[in-house]
Amino acid sequence: MAALRRKFGEDYQVVNTNRATTFSAPVKKKRQRFVEKNGRCNVQHGNLGGETSRYLSDLFTTLVDLKWRWNLLIFILTYTIAWLVMASMWWIIAYIRGDLNHGHDSSYTPCVANVYNFPSAFLFFIETEATIGYGYRYITEKCPEGIILFLFQSLLGSIVDAFLIGCMFIKMSQPKKRAETLMFSQDAVISQRDGKLCLMFRVGNLRNSHMVSAQIRCKLIKSRQTPEGEFLPLDQCELDVGFGTGADQLFLVSPLTICHEINPKSPFFDLSQRSLMNEQFEIVVILEGIVETTGEDSCTQHP
Repeated sequence: MAALRRKFGEDYQVVNTNRATTFSAPVKKKRQRFVEKNGRCNVQHGNLGGETSRYLSDLFTTLVDLKWRWNLLIFILTYTIAWLVMASMWWIIAYIRGDLNHGHDSSYTPCVANVYNFPSAFLFFIETEATIGYGYRYITEKCPEGIILFLFQSLLGSIVDAFLIGCMFIKMSQPKKRAETLMFSQDAVISQRDGKLCLMFRVGNLRNSHMVSAQIRCKLIKSRQTPEGEFLPLDQCELDVGFGTGADQLFLVSPLTICHEINPKSPFFDLSQRSLMNEQFEIVVILEGIVETTGEDSCTQHP
């Protein structure tokens, strides 16, 4: 019958299994993918208008979805601005109370000991925020406004740390990186198995750690026109890879061959060898499961 590439927008080979001969398909012009080889969906959102405010309503997820360079920039800017603002507030308190004019007067009791300019106020804030505690600069009991600012600083610092550090931790531990060690066969083939015509490809796990509750699904993406005349440019059709028999639930210890039986319910049933050469469609394979070492859900897509 035929041997097909997983990405049908490129070259592929047609193999006659009855005569064991190979025919080269005509070279097709490379077209734009709907799903890239690395699993990234090639979709851009446009004309959102006033809907962009929805991203700010879920700011944490928005930060996690940003690229690393923007995450690092926001991380550095947030801490830098917060440090400068809080250090300025300590300096303002010292300025209003007149502590700056008695910085080296041992008989004078300031709000914060040994804070007599902005650099010293900045150092005091860093020592307090980072709980370093050198003991040279400290709040005295004769400064209620300093105590209130100290409480505000502690609360604000905890919120900023939880938000930004949590965002960075989740971004670093995203389970989608696990997909780098899940391998798919370079080609998908159509051949006989158990007397039935099947579309087959292989999937394997490079790591010793298992994928718990691994499940595989296949989507056929192509354009079609409904009987009512409606044109669907990216219609998605499910390919049965053993949903009824439980074969889609994988025990991925060794490489497995995934089969889609081409029966009257299959979208490939009415396609001939020539039609397969001319049709424009993609098959997207989705493998999802739980990472054994972390217990996180992982999902990988492969065209």
